Amino acid sequence: MRFVSFVGLGLALWLSACRAEAPGADPVPRLMPQDAGTDVLFIGADAVDARTVWLAGTQGTYAWTRDGGASWTTGVVPGADTLQFRDVHAVSADTAFLLSIGPGPASRIYHTPDAGRTWRLSFQNDVPEAFFDCMDFWDARHGIAFSDAVDGRFPVIITADGGRTWQPVSSEVLPPALPPALPGEGSFAASGTCLTTVGDRTALFGTAAAATARVFRTDDRGRTWRVSDTPVGAGETAGLATLAFRDALHGVAMGGDLAAPDAFTTNVAVTRDGGRTWRPGTSPPFPGPVYGSAYVPGASPPTLIAVGPRGAALSTDDAASWMPLDTLEYWSLALAGPEAGWLVGRDGRITKVSLPME
Repeated sequence: MRFVSFVGLGLALWLSACRAEAPGADPVPRLMPQDAGTDVLFIGADAVDARTVWLAGTQGTYAWTRDGGASWTTGVVPGADTLQFRDVHAVSADTAFLLSIGPGPASRIYHTPDAGRTWRLSFQNDVPEAFFDCMDFWDARHGIAFSDAVDGRFPVIITADGGRTWQPVSSEVLPPALPPALPGEGSFAASGTCLTTVGDRTALFGTAAAATARVFRTDDRGRTWRVSDTPVGAGETAGLATLAFRDALHGVAMGGDLAAPDAFTTNVAVTRDGGRTWRPGTSPPFPGPVYGSAYVPGASPPTLIAVGPRGAALSTDDAASWMPLDTLEYWSLALAGPEAGWLVGRDGRITKVSLPME
């Protein structure tokens, strides 16, 4: 059984005291540990609703709950026990997709239609230099995934049949349509949120490990792209790891330097024009990089949560200011609404977060 850290409990008590002196302030977030019966590193998370959540992790592991986390079902995809699943897309309680990372054939997408009783390999990378980082879906049939750059271009694959098959963006379209990559440019597969879809045709992905941290955007499901620079610190071990949007215009891009886990760096950028331009935001109160981020569906005011190896924090003003949530290590998160979200990380850590409504 796991317990909330003493530091996290102290923060909650301190925040509670502050709220008591500030009538009308937001209720204090509640953190509740849960246990899926495994000690793997959970890296991907996706919520269908407040009761149904899927997780993805190392050693070919997945987990799901249908009762808000009171109980979990955990398993290993057959033949995938050496793989790291770093992204998951949940369609329903029964249907989900897992993306594993690695060079060449280690980059794969698996699909289950029956809550993990059976798994089908729907994509396996055959380009030795490619390394797929993230995937996302616009709807139940249309999805997209991308890889670190190969020969100066980012491989992009799409599905239009519910993930049964994945096709590369046409080579006749891709070279002139996708701006070229910078030397060494790729992305950080730290949480399954380095790529995000917005609306029914837009997708954006963030890059790292190059001279500039950039955001690529498509508005036609991957056929054409444009790119913009961000002020987030960049370099061989630095750049973007996560993107989150609350609507078509307002979003954040976050990351940092993976080699500086205890440093505060310029690791947050915000946009008000759909990612065409970016300006610096305020870093969360925990040091080191941000691995994952998401807006809370249905929260008012719009509420953003960011997580990383040194903690978790919450913002209600698009990363202009932050409130600490915890100091435990987290890699990713899935948010269903103000009453139900999940932060996940090392040693099988699952923390349910609730933002009670007044």
